Amino acid sequence: MRKVLFILSELEDDDVEWLANSGDRLRYPVGAELIPCGSMVDSIYFVLDGTFSVLARNGDVVAELHSGEIIGEMSLVDPARTTASVLANAGAAALRVSHARLRDKLSDDARFAARFYRALTVFMSARIRHTTSLFGQDGQPAEPLANAISEAQLEKAHLASMRFERLLKRLAG
Repeated sequence: MRKVLFILSELEDDDVEWLANSGDRLRYPVGAELIPCGSMVDSIYFVLDGTFSVLARNGDVVAELHSGEIIGEMSLVDPARTTASVLANAGAAALRVSHARLRDKLSDDARFAARFYRALTVFMSARIRHTTSLFGQDGQPAEPLANAISEAQLEKAHLASMRFERLLKRLAG
């Protein structure tokens, strides 16, 4: 499941509207370094179009991020230096919301904060379950991340998908 569906399934329509109004829609040329390895990330990015590559310190591509993925969420809660870099590929566009602006909203709006932090917790929990399933399984394939979420979360996925589609239409340009 795309990260954005985890996040948007817990947020309300007004929260998504706030994100759209508070961020900047940016296009990136091929090869642009969105996040350098070893840097401090100051924004959260919602991938809208195209792809971004995540590269390990040695330059190996460890992930490709597509529309609906989120970048920089870990640095929002744990502002450590990055251990990978993120580069733009063809057609890459993202909604950038600064951590400072998001932290202000989280401080000023307790209900939004509860929903947002719950969304991050649900996503990170699913990711940890998926990651730990890769180890000690006697060669058994890992459970897909989409299967690591609860039934309740799956029920919310349709609503989250509709919210993301509205966000994409609103930010089209």
